[in-house]
Amino acid sequence: MPLVRGGKITDDAFTHVADDAPLPDDGAILISAARLLGDPEAVSRRLGKTGVVWPNNRDVDDLVPHLDRLAVVALVFPTFRDGRAYSQARLLRERFLYRGELRATGQVLRDQFVFMLRAGFDAFEVKKQADAEVFAQTTKRYSVFYQPTGDGRVTALNRRMQLRHSESAGL
Repeated sequence: MPLVRGGKITDDAFTHVADDAPLPDDGAILISAARLLGDPEAVSRRLGKTGVVWPNNRDVDDLVPHLDRLAVVALVFPTFRDGRAYSQARLLRERFLYRGELRATGQVLRDQFVFMLRAGFDAFEVKKQADAEVFAQTTKRYSVFYQPTGDGRVTALNRRMQLRHSESAGL
């Protein structure tokens, strides 16, 4: 599956490791939530980067104690109509201040891409190469938004207020 990260189509350095497979000591891996919660000490002993695939029906509060050890949190969109991963992403970025890679997986569709960016996702597993190319282009399409969210962009209102402050200060 193509991976879009930082507005570019890129190779995925992370390998999915099945629950019954041994954990490699090094290398970048993605494991299931069940495996992470079942043996968090094994994950913390690894030398390589670790990520977790977190289903949208699990509470992110269960993930919080492990965030400092995770390079990637992959949130799952099982269907395009199920938006719980949006809420999980916002919680991770805004409440729990997670700064690692936040990846959207599953039914990641073109028409929801900008909303996913705004919710705090910064990497996307997409099914088709053509979708990956559109995603890469879309990251550069919008530069100003009205609503504040966890992606760290300054809102249109804040930009105007900064401009007025600069003008009134004679800068």
